[in-house]
Amino acid sequence: MTARAERRPLPGVVGRAVEHELVSGLLGSAPLVTLTGAAGVGKSLLARTVLEEHTARHDGTILRVGCWDGLAEGGLLAALLREARPADSARRDTATAFVRRAAPSCVGEPAGGRATDAPTGRTPADDTAIAALIAHCRRSRATVLLDDCDPLRDECAQLVRQLLRADPTLRIVATARGALGLPEERTVEIAPLPVTLGEGIAGPAVELLAARTGAATPELLVAVCQALEGSPLAIALAAQQLDRMSLPQLAAQVGSDGPLFYSGPAATVRHTSLYAAQAAGYALCSPTDRRVWARLSVLPGDFDPWLAGCVCTSCDVPAAAVEGALERLVAASVLERVRDAGGAQEDTGAALPPRYRLPRAARDFGRTQLREAGEESAALRRFRQACAALAAEAQIAWQGPNQQVAVRLVEDEQANLDAALTRPPQDAEDALGALEIAVSLWFHWAACGFRREGRAHLDRLLLLSRDDTALRARALWLAGYLAAQEHSLGAAEELLDQAWTAAVMHADSDGLARIAHAHGVLALYRGDTAAAVSCLDEAARHRSRDPWFGPGPAHSWALLAVALSSLDAERARAAARRAWETRHSDGDFWLYSTVLYASAAIERVHGEPSVALRACHKALAAKKLIGDPLFLAGARSLLAGLRRELRGGEPLPDRDEEEPWWRPGGPDVPPQPFFSRLRTGPCGPG
Repeated sequence: MTARAERRPLPGVVGRAVEHELVSGLLGSAPLVTLTGAAGVGKSLLARTVLEEHTARHDGTILRVGCWDGLAEGGLLAALLREARPADSARRDTATAFVRRAAPSCVGEPAGGRATDAPTGRTPADDTAIAALIAHCRRSRATVLLDDCDPLRDECAQLVRQLLRADPTLRIVATARGALGLPEERTVEIAPLPVTLGEGIAGPAVELLAARTGAATPELLVAVCQALEGSPLAIALAAQQLDRMSLPQLAAQVGSDGPLFYSGPAATVRHTSLYAAQAAGYALCSPTDRRVWARLSVLPGDFDPWLAGCVCTSCDVPAAAVEGALERLVAASVLERVRDAGGAQEDTGAALPPRYRLPRAARDFGRTQLREAGEESAALRRFRQACAALAAEAQIAWQGPNQQVAVRLVEDEQANLDAALTRPPQDAEDALGALEIAVSLWFHWAACGFRREGRAHLDRLLLLSRDDTALRARALWLAGYLAAQEHSLGAAEELLDQAWTAAVMHADSDGLARIAHAHGVLALYRGDTAAAVSCLDEAARHRSRDPWFGPGPAHSWALLAVALSSLDAERARAAARRAWETRHSDGDFWLYSTVLYASAAIERVHGEPSVALRACHKALAAKKLIGDPLFLAGARSLLAGLRRELRGGEPLPDRDEEEPWWRPGGPDVPPQPFFSRLRTGPCGPG
């Protein structure tokens, strides 16, 4: 522990104007102000900068005590007294002597319990020491700064309580990774620096790095700061590596675990590297919290308590202990809470659990601890198994009364599902787990517009899972179906032929019906309406035994109605009615939008354009709830043609020259898959 009356000027603080103003304002009204935040975020620097300005205005001093570097004889109170100005040295020496005699023999350990309202063990020596310290603070207009309270959190809380009882007008500032938990306390959370402030506007994190690099390519500065998540300590340590590497090399390296071990000179030992900064906090955690921290490092994105429990629970971490560990890690600024519990999703009405995130530095540190403990392989396997359960849950939700629940679930867990699909499997069983995730997410690839991404995952995972299993048969069908939707006719036929052989070997009648459906899509692409009608009619008349996977008979009826729309109005209308009658759920927006599109196409050719226009509007509204830019582009094209016809100002284009909705191309189809429900604009007036 170090303690001294601080007077020297401190360097300017970058990007903390809001926090600076908030802390300055609280100093005038709150007896205790605590700056909290993760390791290396700049709490101490900001506190000392604000106090320098505050004491300069009021002709006062700062009485600082640092808690990380070992505690000298006598504890916190004695350290503060030793650094007090010697205006009354006799009183101070007497008080210090009392404190030394009363101090515990072993110091520097975190207290076993929280400070109570009436601390036990109070002695006359304590009262004398408190009186001496209060007298000094009044004479010197001193503000007490308890810096880095974490290793002595309870002792700091008890001392603050004693000081404020003796003099409620005293001002105390504390810095810690977590709050002290006192009723008088006002906390100011210090977050990492923003990397950007909007499109093309560099944020304070980039400003901090640029001050150390000089003139540099803005894109490289932003890339480095984004990889380091705006941590001031991480940026400072990374900048020191420029003595031995170029900025492009640094930008390429920060994506790995390297930043954890960057080192350089610092005011304290724990700030010489990110590893040391994280290790200091890790040492203060309980064994259970350490295990949870390490196991959470396999999660690349944010997560809820259920996923955390799946990854962290084992014989040495009971399931019931995980949620408590999460909250303690949040209080210690190890975890970030990205969403509070309570309320409901606006679009689905589903209850919202809390969500957490492990920042980059804490995640990298936890991963090193996991590897050293020999637990990384088991944690990664539990992670993939949990993601397989998530994907299966989403697949079931897709066939339920509200498909938006499935869309939202995949959206929330996107980073975790992507990692589970792309991380190299450890063995054949692990590879099957990854393939199971890809197959369960069939609706995400096929109905929500992520065809290209789904094909890439399936192509890779099929090479890793060559055993002839029912799961592989489904994966072959799904890969062929996606290839057909992407108009990759040759690849689709080859994959569907393999899927047919596998389905026959496994006596999978549902699989044969799904293959017929996919061949119907291929025929639509070729413009072979007769073949499309034949294949889709075969698929539609099949009685599915598995309602959870694939488009199913109802969707085959809907596509059959589309194929018949220009040929036979009665058969097409009957197919559309049959599609809706055989639906699995009233909340099947994918089916509903396709049926409405078929109705619009039928009415445009054989009925009333105004009826077709209304059906097309409804189809767009339904499809926007789940996405698929390909469908949206085609429905908008149909909508534009219907508007021209109703206005009567322009002749209706030749149907042979129009692109059906299932064919890619045109300015409205994005080059990369995405959630079109979130990013597609309004379809326009009318």
